[in-house]
Amino acid sequence: MKYAIVIPDGGADLPIDSLDGKTPFEAAHMPVLAELARAGRVGCAATTPQRFEAGSDVCSMSLLGYDPDRYHTGRAPIEAAALGLNLDQKDWIFRLNLVTTGEPGSGDAGLMLDHSAGAISDAEARTLVADLMEHWRRVVPLDVEGLSQTPGVSYRNILVDHAGRNYKGVETTPPHEIPRLPWAKHVPRGGSESGRLSRLMSESIDLLSTHRVNMARREKGQRPASMAWIWGQGTAPSLPSFESRFGIRGAMITSVDLLAGIAALIGWDRLHVPGLTSYHDTDYAAQGKATCEALDRYDVVCCHVESPDELSHQGDWQSKIAALEAIDEHIMRPLVEHLRTFGDPDIDPSAPGWRLLYMPDHYTLVSTRKHDATPVPFLVAGAYVKSAVSRPFTESAALSSDLRIENGHDLMEYFLHGGLARVRPIGTRTTS
Repeated sequence: MKYAIVIPDGGADLPIDSLDGKTPFEAAHMPVLAELARAGRVGCAATTPQRFEAGSDVCSMSLLGYDPDRYHTGRAPIEAAALGLNLDQKDWIFRLNLVTTGEPGSGDAGLMLDHSAGAISDAEARTLVADLMEHWRRVVPLDVEGLSQTPGVSYRNILVDHAGRNYKGVETTPPHEIPRLPWAKHVPRGGSESGRLSRLMSESIDLLSTHRVNMARREKGQRPASMAWIWGQGTAPSLPSFESRFGIRGAMITSVDLLAGIAALIGWDRLHVPGLTSYHDTDYAAQGKATCEALDRYDVVCCHVESPDELSHQGDWQSKIAALEAIDEHIMRPLVEHLRTFGDPDIDPSAPGWRLLYMPDHYTLVSTRKHDATPVPFLVAGAYVKSAVSRPFTESAALSSDLRIENGHDLMEYFLHGGLARVRPIGTRTTS
């Protein structure tokens, strides 16, 4: 059996007034997905456990079959795994975002404007963060002692404290969860080391506000990276391999370190595809082609597309719809055509067969530009997947389905093996 997973990150949404009360999934023209929904099964799964916030670290881990309550130690450690960092169990790992905040004297003064600093380029971000580390060493040498930084993609960076400090009890806030809110109310708090992180963030403003990279960005009408935002801390996790649990080899195609980090932790290969970005300028066709080719070499291939999430965080419903339609045309269409070459074992017992899972990891709301923990819709299609009731792939149809997975990490078992084990309806209680 061949298995394909397509994750339109943050694709699920609530009804939008500008769309006459429709969601982007309901408004988008997606004929391939519509055909699969008629032939397959549509349901919903709770990918956000109760004690967690709805983030891609938690929700994607859950979607891929790993219980966050058991394996999640923080977002930054997952991304660090994608970068191949050699970490000690005592190291604390943080995500460092370059963000745009409102400038003093403006009407937006003190507000978090953009968690991505205007989708800053890799080269610009690397220059800024390297200079920032030198600045910190000059002005707050004790605070930065034992810290190292590693650049990721665009605004995303990893900061590691190797000095043996303890950050237990420190609470940090994802910058994408506070759009147009006063950032000063959401700096690190609690624990014995929150002050250190807050000072580093505050000291970043002085350097970045006048840095030549940001001056050039302003001249071009682009948002500057006006502050370093530290969050997502944790220590290195340890996960059993996907192959040891499910007996099949997997690969990941993604533009972001977070999904690549989960892949590394579960023993999947990351397949690099030129032209992929986290935004709507990504090469959807190249990702579709690479996913098809990878299925000839791997048992399961995950195709993760970041653009719907980033567009939701920008409040851009028009481009979010365009991204969903591009995924359907340039990824789903060739993928389904290729999957069908593996045959239907229900008709031909000698055919290997295939299954496809299409599922956003979480809701990302255009209206609030934030994530939401509502159980997400999913579609399973392929060999031996039958439904007595035909449903469209929409949020409302999924929530009304009788196929409801209480713990999102149980969905992988259902997808791979028909849902015969360890799947419980939402609302039931596990008994011992």
